[in-house]
Amino acid sequence: MLSEIAGFALDTFRTNKVRFLLTALGLMIGTASLILVTTIGLTGKQYVLHLIQGIGANMIEAEYQQGDRITKASADDLTVDDIKAVQEQVPGIVAASPVLPLYERVSVGDGKERDLQILGVDPAYEQVRNLVLLSGRFFDSQDSQEHNKVGVITQKYAEQYYGSTNAALGKTIKLSGLPFTVIGTFRERVDTFGQSEVTDSTMLIPYSVIRYFRAAPIVRQIYFSAADPSLVEPITAEVQRVLQSRHRPESVYKVENLTQLLAVADKTANTLTAVLLAISLVVLLVSGIGIMNIMLATVSSRVREIGIRKAVGATRREIRFQFLSEAMLISLIGGLAGIIVGLAIPFSVRFLTEYRIPISGLSAVIAIAVSSLVGIIFGTIPATRAARLDPVESLRHE
Repeated sequence: MLSEIAGFALDTFRTNKVRFLLTALGLMIGTASLILVTTIGLTGKQYVLHLIQGIGANMIEAEYQQGDRITKASADDLTVDDIKAVQEQVPGIVAASPVLPLYERVSVGDGKERDLQILGVDPAYEQVRNLVLLSGRFFDSQDSQEHNKVGVITQKYAEQYYGSTNAALGKTIKLSGLPFTVIGTFRERVDTFGQSEVTDSTMLIPYSVIRYFRAAPIVRQIYFSAADPSLVEPITAEVQRVLQSRHRPESVYKVENLTQLLAVADKTANTLTAVLLAISLVVLLVSGIGIMNIMLATVSSRVREIGIRKAVGATRREIRFQFLSEAMLISLIGGLAGIIVGLAIPFSVRFLTEYRIPISGLSAVIAIAVSSLVGIIFGTIPATRAARLDPVESLRHE
């Protein structure tokens, strides 16, 4: 029974190959779109997660914003003592570093002066900010304790003015007349496009040394690193509480983390995916209408055949299944072709580039299920119409 119906469907397909393939083409595009939309959504989420992990997934940033503008009180800046107090009172913090910026015009190899941003940080800054050391070494606690005049510079600064990261090692950069030796080069793990405190022309030196250039031991920013991503939110609230308790009530301190950015990016990716899915469903709807149209035309052209089959004993159910199987065959061909195309594009990108695009096997299962559903829904009306034809009238049809 089923094999006979399948045979009829295949025979009909062979006699009208071009018409059926063109109908299946639209379904293929819609099915491929479903898979690609899911891939785009997963890729967007993975990229943002990778970006945040590169900056520091467990990182918490604290910064003084402003005081009371009415009383015009003196600035209530953060201090090193605030870092110690937070580390003592807030469990779960594994590392912390102050950040104090300084801007200088320094002389490089060609004798010309160039702008250079100097950041005074602790050795823990390398861990907190998840930096990548390219050559040499990062200054350690001994360098900080002995107030050694050493520093590490960015990859771009080293390549621009010294030729390479290795060539920059041992070079001397004078800051306000004091010679600092370059002991290493670094880069951020991911490109922050200039949105972080690290610029292309940045030199990191021990915070204990940069205090020589400041009248008061203040801190512009403080970076903390939580032991686990799950602790970031509660630690952020505790850091806010401790800092506020140590300063004037009217002083404002911004304490934030990157989980908020991840939430916003996740919401944006979901919204984009939903919009693209809606477009894909429209394509599938149009494809379904095409299947219904072609099947109605098929029924009209095969009225006499239907009458003969009914005359020799075929039931309405068998006629309905025959035409429904033809609609299903079109949808399955389009669906399988769409799955192949939808998976082939991400796989080819993974093969041609180093970036690993996530591919969801579930999206392929959903795509084939949706394409089959389209075939059933839009094939039901033509199949029902064929089953209801009167055999006597069908035999008279020319």
